[in-house]
Amino acid sequence: MRIEGRPDLGLLTYCTNIHPGESWPALLYSLHLHVPAVKRMVSPDRPFGLGLRISAEAADALVHPQAQEELSAFLAETDTYCFTINGFPYGSFHGDRVKENVYTPDWSTPERLTYTNRLADILAAILPADVPMGSISTVPGSFKGWMDEEGRLDRIVENFVAHVAHLVDLERKTGRHIALALEPEPCCLLETIEETVGFFEDGLFAGAARQHLANATGLSDSDCEAALRRHIGVCYDVCHAAIEFEDPRQSVMALKDAGISIPKLQLSSALRIHRMDDGMAAALMPFDEPTYLHQVVEQTPAGLVRYLDLPEALAKSDKAAGHEWRVHFHVPVFLHDLAAFSTTQAFLGEILALHREEPIAPHLEVETYTWDVLPDEYRAVAVSEAIARELDWVADELLR
Repeated sequence: MRIEGRPDLGLLTYCTNIHPGESWPALLYSLHLHVPAVKRMVSPDRPFGLGLRISAEAADALVHPQAQEELSAFLAETDTYCFTINGFPYGSFHGDRVKENVYTPDWSTPERLTYTNRLADILAAILPADVPMGSISTVPGSFKGWMDEEGRLDRIVENFVAHVAHLVDLERKTGRHIALALEPEPCCLLETIEETVGFFEDGLFAGAARQHLANATGLSDSDCEAALRRHIGVCYDVCHAAIEFEDPRQSVMALKDAGISIPKLQLSSALRIHRMDDGMAAALMPFDEPTYLHQVVEQTPAGLVRYLDLPEALAKSDKAAGHEWRVHFHVPVFLHDLAAFSTTQAFLGEILALHREEPIAPHLEVETYTWDVLPDEYRAVAVSEAIARELDWVADELLR
């Protein structure tokens, strides 16, 4: 939705990856089940923009006219529209073990390229004429543990450039501007803003990448650089940045100073433990669930220590006494505290204040996909009500 009185703040929505639905019929059912209720609470009299999560299976179906017509009919019937797609999870995302499989296939593979090209085609077809750009968030290249394979990094860069070539051609054909947004995440190829800036400068914007794009599009070198900067940037996930102990203002400015666009801000909070002790470790046990990775970053006097998942961190918690932990477990953004814990809501508040001061991104998306695996005591309301509360909290922060 547009923020009343502040159209310069961009479009605010939530990501439908909170709702299960892998096949197109399951996704359509899920949208009918949840979206109208959310819209009634937050945007009853105005069109409501959506951040759709479309799996590879659903994207394959949406190639066909019948499915496209069903999607268009849903959007028309519910007075909604889509301006951004979450293209991060390729396969199953609810109910089954996801963990590091969420990065599979990564950007070294043709499957990831084909899937993301298809998402761009879908978004270009449904993007409203008065929305100047559509965005797609995606895996930040690969999982860091897979990067020892020779040639993998080169293939990742080549596939990103091949996708930009597709976006250039798509804009020529349709007039629609679609931007890919790489989402840095702990334990991935791109996990810090410093790593991200280096990857763009040394890889995506470098001479070899520009030449590859020139070969694919016929553009001049300068036009290739402009196209790369226009069509590929960063999805700044606030939860991930907070876990990495980034500085809100400095991290955003580092991207801007490097000429890296931020098409999307994903608005989310993580668990924060100010001082670890045995009691805190015991209280964290209910958050150790088998579906998603819950990376942990520990701040020690010697620097940051990273753990791939919560069980690994808990196994060493006796050595972390007095240290701060931040845990990759998305929690509702309107919560400052969760019983024994606090959250990184203050970091999110700083990002929203910066956005209020000078807009960071045109698209803002609340993303609390972990609703189904939150301990029961934090799910006292229906999911649609929780989503509405999150959107209202963000809107209030933006209008301070």
